[in-house]
Amino acid sequence: MTTTAADPGRAPAAIAPEPTDENVWLEDIYGEEQLAWVKEQNSRTEDLLEDADYAELEDSILEVLDSTDRIPMVGKRGDWYYNFWRDQQNPKGLWRRTTWESYCTDSPEWEVLLDVDALAAAEGEEWVFHGATFLRPPAGEPYRLALLALSPDGGDANRYREYDVEARAFVDPAGGGFDLPTAKGNVSWLDADTLLVASTADGLPRTASSYARTAVTLKRSESLSAAPRLFEVPEDHMMAVVAHDSTPGFERTFAMDYIDFFNRTNLVLRDGSWVAIDVPTDVNVSAHREWLLFRPQQDWVLDGTTYPAGSLLAAGFEDYLSGGRDLAVLFTPDAHTSLQSWSWTRNFLLLNLLRDVSSEIRVLDPSRPAEGPDGAWASSPLDACPPLHDVNAYAVDDEDEAAADGGAGDDFWLVATGFTTPSTLMRGTLERNHNDGGVPGVGSRHGVVKASPSFFADSDYEVQQHFAASDDGTRVPYFQVAARNLPLDGQNPTQLSGYGGFEISRTPAYSGTVGRAWLERRTAGIPGNDGGGTHSRGGVYVVANIRGGGEYGPSWHRAALKENRHKAYQDFAAVARDLINRGVTSRERLGCVGGSNGGLLVGNMLTQYPELFGAVSCGVPLLDMRRYTKLSAGHSWIAEYGDPDVPGQWEYIRTFSPYHLLRDGVDYPNTFIWTATSDDRVGPVQARKMAARMLAMGIRNVWFHEALEGGHAGASDNRQAAALQARSQHFLWKALAGGNL
Repeated sequence: MTTTAADPGRAPAAIAPEPTDENVWLEDIYGEEQLAWVKEQNSRTEDLLEDADYAELEDSILEVLDSTDRIPMVGKRGDWYYNFWRDQQNPKGLWRRTTWESYCTDSPEWEVLLDVDALAAAEGEEWVFHGATFLRPPAGEPYRLALLALSPDGGDANRYREYDVEARAFVDPAGGGFDLPTAKGNVSWLDADTLLVASTADGLPRTASSYARTAVTLKRSESLSAAPRLFEVPEDHMMAVVAHDSTPGFERTFAMDYIDFFNRTNLVLRDGSWVAIDVPTDVNVSAHREWLLFRPQQDWVLDGTTYPAGSLLAAGFEDYLSGGRDLAVLFTPDAHTSLQSWSWTRNFLLLNLLRDVSSEIRVLDPSRPAEGPDGAWASSPLDACPPLHDVNAYAVDDEDEAAADGGAGDDFWLVATGFTTPSTLMRGTLERNHNDGGVPGVGSRHGVVKASPSFFADSDYEVQQHFAASDDGTRVPYFQVAARNLPLDGQNPTQLSGYGGFEISRTPAYSGTVGRAWLERRTAGIPGNDGGGTHSRGGVYVVANIRGGGEYGPSWHRAALKENRHKAYQDFAAVARDLINRGVTSRERLGCVGGSNGGLLVGNMLTQYPELFGAVSCGVPLLDMRRYTKLSAGHSWIAEYGDPDVPGQWEYIRTFSPYHLLRDGVDYPNTFIWTATSDDRVGPVQARKMAARMLAMGIRNVWFHEALEGGHAGASDNRQAAALQARSQHFLWKALAGGNL
């Protein structure tokens, strides 16, 4: 067992004082008195929102979510294509599979492996399906055994149960089948009779972030508590992760010590001992066959060469572990272009890029060097990306044979979407060819497999990209989706959405829900500023690409970390002002919406920029930044926000803690705060306390709603998701489009 040394000097010399908190009692999530308060607030909110228009809206959204014309996305294992599907008849869902030939038809024949609704009814547990992990079978045999992740309430804690897809049944624990208690953690197959498990169950220790601290090697019929310890991390680190790579010829066992959200130590097991992969902790590392890839979060200086943050580098796996430091530069970011993700096929590497938040894709060939001194691999563009769209390419099955041998190893999926373009699924094949000059390159053939239907009159709307100037002059992009010939009279109901954290990018995406619930909804008639009488108009939908996100790579993210958090909020406010200055909307017609870290964002709009917004929809939010590290998984986000226990850090954290920024005598916008009891990531506590404090201050235009199930997503089936989205959309419409609150 290897234990990574704790960071020295982590504990502060003094603890910052906690401001008076009259609502600490609401932190007892399942307390009888607390749930009675929740029920009372839910009733008040439902009385406001659940009118005839709401019922019609919820049904319209549910029709989108339950549509049988949606693309059933699949993952290939062996000869089968697996899918998880929810609809009106199967609200908890079906895990199923089909053949490629059948999948290509308009009505595939699905073989149902597990009916989650039937399982929930039989076992009296509200199971939520969170995926399957297959055991690699011996060569020539089909995939058969899988570990299914099932959450009892939609939260992050899962119960892992072994399932036999040929027998259509769970493997009986009495006969040695794996059945792990519900807990946070991860599981990986080592071999047919052994799992690698990081878990908080059976008395195994957890970190201060509530995740697994210890990993064990678990044999059949053995308990977690009795299993040999394999790996352990300090309590103040975020979590331990273990994984086994079973790729034939490249079998390796890895461990990751997540120090915090952005720093980790990567280790590989060699001759019974853990060997660290020698890179700075903020360099992301991934392995594929004979290759190691590196993506630094900050500039990485190695042997006198500086590799920029957000670049992608490659080295031979064994060569690097042996001390070699010759790195091939596969991608270097610029002021407009960032790397979002990558995916290996059998012989090629696909890079998914964003250029000013529009997709670009490049194909790299490791067998062929590019021109130049940096050891790069030859690169070819993949012509599949229209402007202002999001297109992602990823491998179908990189472990299959190559196309030349009749396999799908170099096949790739393409998923394309845009705000007014329904999602399209394409499949293609990469292959080496020669251009007219005889120079070898990578060619691709791809075609449409399935396309989603339109759920609103998308051709009536246009997508524009604009740039707002933030307080420090930074150009902040945003997308605007609105009816063609939009009147710029300041009277359009406008919904502004954002996130701005954890290097997560907000890219163009089709949403039938937004189309129906916002763009196509019509006002009864709003007077314009042009003296031309009243106009019936629809909504405007806006997505802001503020700092803190990943739209321009790690530097865009790091620009709004910790003491610089205010830059994300200044960016969002700048977009709001730009919309007002351009005549798209006005304060009384402008609302903002965000969830999780986006809930913290709009909580700061509520408390720091109330003059800009007429309404705020704040979901599953962080709001009490003094106690967030003590609630649910909050400790794991110190690297993003800072540690409020450290006096010097609390001094800047308090400037973006909405719970502590509320003031008497302020004209706050109409506010809807929503959460879920079963959310074990952010938790419902901060939302409860914010609403309670606002109500106690006499701010009556705040409403609160808490779903009992659904975890951090706030919904565990389509009906719950439709209700959640309908409440938020209906609230904003009533507040901004001339309705009554």
